[in-house]
Amino acid sequence: MRTMYKGLLSVLGGVVLTTAALLPVAYAAENSEQQRSANKLSELLSKTQTIRGKFSQLTLDSTGTQLQEASGQMVLQRPGLFRWHTDPPLEQLLVSNGEKVWLYDPDLMQVTVQKMDQRLTHTPALLLSGDVSKISENFTITYKEGGPVIDFILTPTAKDTLFDTLRLSFRNGVINDMQLLDAVGQRTNILFMGVQINEQVDASEFVFEAPAGVDVIEE
Repeated sequence: MRTMYKGLLSVLGGVVLTTAALLPVAYAAENSEQQRSANKLSELLSKTQTIRGKFSQLTLDSTGTQLQEASGQMVLQRPGLFRWHTDPPLEQLLVSNGEKVWLYDPDLMQVTVQKMDQRLTHTPALLLSGDVSKISENFTITYKEGGPVIDFILTPTAKDTLFDTLRLSFRNGVINDMQLLDAVGQRTNILFMGVQINEQVDASEFVFEAPAGVDVIEE
């Protein structure tokens, strides 16, 4: 009996030792794949200094029931400048000059001013306009490529984030759509249309002045 146990422990020990020996190899392969994915995404994003286009946005709950639908226009410029305008009846305007963010709600006659949060996991628009060197610090990244389409899946490394996973899809090297999935299963799909890249953008696009009579809340 002792001999049988000795033989069994020897086999188990061999499995453990073999697994332990393979762990550095597996980690190296995973790390290499992560780096390739991050480099691929950074390469695509860094080719785009400005983006202008329209978008349609659809938000669904965990059962697939539609919660909200909206459309609008956006302008982004690297690094960290963006103007995101959602059309009525859910009109809002989000403007960043790279240091501050203004959220203007015409229906409420109110604008909220915040210091720009440079964390990519808290400001998805920064994925398209921010510092591409920060991407691999904030996410684990995988991608798959099929014909002209490349899909990237980004999973935040931090826990205090607005979303659990984010998918960025490019078609022929240009951003095509984005999908965010949060902890409760709510999904937001954003489709970009008529996208124009690397065109001259006027600096006034990223300046906001509150209309007369609007309440300004500094946070």
